[in-house]
Amino acid sequence: MSTEDEAEGGTGGAPAAVDAVSGAAMFQVPSSVEKVLATGGIAPGFTQRTGRRGAGRARTGEPEIDRRLTELLDAVGAASNRDQLLELLVTVVRLATDRSDRLDLKIANAALREMQEGFEVFAPYRHVPKVTMFGSARTLPSDPLYAAARDLASLLASHGWSTVTGAGPGIMAAGLEGAGPDHSFGINIRLPMEQTANEFIVSDPKLVSMKYFFTRKLLLIKESWGYVVLPGGFGTLDEAFELLTLLQTGKAEPSPVVFLELPGGTYWAAWDRFLAEQVEPRRLISPNDHSLYRVAEGVTEAAEEILGFYRNYHSLRWVDDTLVFRLQARPTPDEVAGLSEEFSDIMRSPIEILDEALPAERHRDDFPWMPRLALRFDRMSYARLRQLIDAINRLPSAPPAVQVRADSQGG
Repeated sequence: MSTEDEAEGGTGGAPAAVDAVSGAAMFQVPSSVEKVLATGGIAPGFTQRTGRRGAGRARTGEPEIDRRLTELLDAVGAASNRDQLLELLVTVVRLATDRSDRLDLKIANAALREMQEGFEVFAPYRHVPKVTMFGSARTLPSDPLYAAARDLASLLASHGWSTVTGAGPGIMAAGLEGAGPDHSFGINIRLPMEQTANEFIVSDPKLVSMKYFFTRKLLLIKESWGYVVLPGGFGTLDEAFELLTLLQTGKAEPSPVVFLELPGGTYWAAWDRFLAEQVEPRRLISPNDHSLYRVAEGVTEAAEEILGFYRNYHSLRWVDDTLVFRLQARPTPDEVAGLSEEFSDIMRSPIEILDEALPAERHRDDFPWMPRLALRFDRMSYARLRQLIDAINRLPSAPPAVQVRADSQGG
């Protein structure tokens, strides 16, 4: 969640509520803004080109131009989110009047166009739980890793989840092959050596092609509620480390991240050892940061981690300075007291059980029927926050653990 979302009481992202046993989707997720990451831009209240906040909405500084921009929104019938649309138009005016050269404008134009196309493709499917799968384009269909990616996507599809990949060959093709056409999304990158999407998505309307890696990466992360990373090269490691950075800093909602290894494999074990022996001792990460991910040996273990994350935890949202967790089952007072004691280092006051949604949540119809916990989180210790979610999922009052279907593929 971005700091802008927090200021507006943004809603935490989660897939559709998941049946505790099957993992199948049960009802619709919150709106698309829930998984938006911090992407920059002009925040509400900006009035000067220096980027400082001022009173009211963003303005060009020219009343007549401001009036015409507002009339333009009226002319196209823009009835909702007008503040955000106005800021986009103000940004265009600023690009037109600042010293932006042609290359600057081409980058801004292509990036905005690609994001709009991507948002449009995903909009009808925001209620569908999705997992993004990262991995090497060089993995051959004969490689056991290819089979593992394919089988995991197939297993998750049997529990109602769709798979999002970069639409290229290798692991990206394996994930879409396993998911099947009804559960596949592709976000392709246009490269000289990889011009077309793989055969499993190339003619699918749920395919988007991108010019820039940064817009592609935004969609790959924004649209999903779980992530699987298989062994890969520079691109895969870049995606993995950025994802972990977003989770570590609170710029992405808490989500399950699985590094999938074959039984007895060494790739992620060596990577994990590097973090433990080289990075952590230098205090470049904290010991708790290892809680942000899990190395899984085998498809079943990976699926259980993804599905199990939403066993009891559903989603979160900020309401002013209060962090609200929506849960599948109401915890007991003794359980909450235990959580407050165990995680007192990241909270300014004990956790409270809410019997009803807060007024801001009722206004937006944010799952008012769900049990809630309210806490005063320090907004710093996001790895410990992930540990808190894990503890909530293990409470005796939580629904039964997700059972991976025995007739599904996977090892």
